[in-house]
This record gives sequence, C-alpha cells and structure tokens, in this order.
Amino acid sequence: MANLVNICVVFLLTLALGSLGIHAEAKAFFIFGDSLVDNGNNNYLATTARADSPPYGIDYPTHRPTGRFSNGLNIPDIISEKMGWEATLPYLSPELSGEKLLDGANFASAGVGVLNDTGIQFVNIIRIYQQLGYFKEYQQKLRAIIGKEEAQKLVKESLVLITLGGNDFVNNYYLIPYSVRSRQYPLQKYVPFVISEYKKVLQRLYKLGARRVIVTGTGPLGCVPAELAQHSRNGECAEELQKAASLFNPQLVKAIDGLNKNIGSDVFIAANTNQMHMDFITNPQSFGFETSKIACCGQGPYNGLGLCTPLSNLCPNRDLYVFWDPFHPSERANRLIVEQILGGSTSYMYPMNLNTVMAMDSRA
Repeated sequence: MANLVNICVVFLLTLALGSLGIHAEAKAFFIFGDSLVDNGNNNYLATTARADSPPYGIDYPTHRPTGRFSNGLNIPDIISEKMGWEATLPYLSPELSGEKLLDGANFASAGVGVLNDTGIQFVNIIRIYQQLGYFKEYQQKLRAIIGKEEAQKLVKESLVLITLGGNDFVNNYYLIPYSVRSRQYPLQKYVPFVISEYKKVLQRLYKLGARRVIVTGTGPLGCVPAELAQHSRNGECAEELQKAASLFNPQLVKAIDGLNKNIGSDVFIAANTNQMHMDFITNPQSFGFETSKIACCGQGPYNGLGLCTPLSNLCPNRDLYVFWDPFHPSERANRLIVEQILGGSTSYMYPMNLNTVMAMDSRA
C-alpha cells in the first residue's frame, strides 16, 4: 500500500511539473558523447569533424554556426530550455570559467564512440575517456570555487546525458568493407563487445560522482540519408545497419538494468531514441514532416552524400524534414525526441522519464 501511495505522489508531482511549467531546483547539466550532443568542442580542435560553417546554425538564435550538428538547437539545448536552465558551454570554451562552471559543461566531441579506435579518421577528437578525464579536471576547478563538499554535492545532484554507440558502427565497423573490427568480430559478437566497453564507461561516470544519467541508444542507423544514398534503391533502410541497431539497443537496456541492480538505485536511465526516431521515420506525415528520407542539407541521392556545406542543396523549411544533414536530426525532430525524454512511457524511457526523475528529486 505504501508503494502505491508513493507512486501516486510521484505521478501527481510529474503532472504538476509538466502542466504548470514549474521546474525543480536548477541542476548542473553534464553532457558526454558524439556529434548528436556536441555543442562546439570540436571548434577548438584541428579536426575534420566540425560544424562551424554555414548553413549549420541557420535557425540558431544568432543564425550563425556554433559547432552544433544541427540547423538550430540540439538535444541538450532543448532539455536545458525545457528545464529552465542556462545552456551549458563547451568544456573547451574560454568562456567556461567562474560562476558559469556551476551550470555544468558539455564534454561531447563529434566523431567519438565507445571504442578508442572509433573516429580515428577524424584525428583530433575528444575520445570518451578523455571526456571523463576533463570531467575530473572540471571538478577540480569547481572545488577551487565552491569548496570540496559543495562541489561533490553539485555533481551528485546533477543531470548527465551520454550519447554514444552510433559511430562504433557507422564510422568503425561498417566504415569500409572488411574493416579491422568486422574482420575481428562477427556482428553478433561485436555488439556485446561494444556493450561491455560501454558498461566500463558508465561505471567510470558513476565513480566520478554522477547519480542521474540518461543513456541514449543509437538511432535507426540504416535509415539516415547517408546510408540510403549508399545502400537504398527504393528508400528502404539499410538492412545490415538496422540489424546492428536492433541488436545494440536492447542489450544496452539490459546492461543498464544490470548496473542499476548492482548499485541498488536507478542511476542510469535508458532513452530508446531508436524507437523515438522510428516513429517519425515510418510515418513522418503524422508528425507534420514532409519527408524522413531526404536530408534538408546535402547533395546526391536523398541529399545523403558528402557534407553539408554552403554549396549544398538547402531546403527552405527545415521543420518539414526529419533530417537536417545526412546523419543528424533537424531541430524539430530533436524537439520531438526531447518530448519523449521528458514524458515518454516506459517503452521510450526505462525505468522512468525525466519529468519523473525531477519530481522524485524535488521530494528528496
């Protein structure tokens, strides 16, 4: 009976937070991962994995490129907006100092994966363990400002978002025919290997103090315009990459469930971004999109070849496109994804959504 009462209280708090627009006390927000969540770190690196030229940022408030692989805001930006928090700065930004450190930091770097050899073609990117090293360095800077105990408290009460995995397939296993990793492992063994390495990353995050971590799965890897351009004749998704996603995502949820059971608390929350994407890939019109196959910015079949540049085809209305460039969602698609992160059922967010997390934490 007590459990039922607690569930009802959390449910009512979640409704109150969502419907009234009242957010729990501001949290620091930390972001780790790849180009889906990078907000400009790669601008400060000598790498080809950059989004610092037009038309990137065309719909950003400044209408200028920021390093985000988007026409406007990305997922972390929109979460911050919905929570009423200050947007986090890239960790490498000179502006991230003093009181701005209290808002958190974005450590993500386009091109990285779970594995160290993912993204080697991009040369200078912040690989995931280096991102975690920067997180440790960040905490040292924080302690110098607010003291050790307050710094530990800020990190413990923070929200963390981590997005990894897609590049381990697209830019590693399937990058070229007979890649090193594909010769080393059949897909059925490569996926558990990546998952086992991902668990080590998440355990390291926990050791560094993170206690609320949203872990996104991969999107539908075979349905992005870049893969359609290479593998599709009639707009069908690339079967082999879809198989990889279908193996990876359920195993990631299982790994997260196991980690939480070992810890004895729901530290890690699985976001089924694969299903979130598939909803509007399979039926784009019902979400107000014109197409889920053609990128807004690009060239070649499905606008899926090469990079998005000032010379690329550019759609006039980005809100009608699921994909902004050959790999990345449009801002509007990102907003739909964040809606599910905030309030989605357990089919999308396991074991709970972000509104429920905020409601529970406001009671603590």
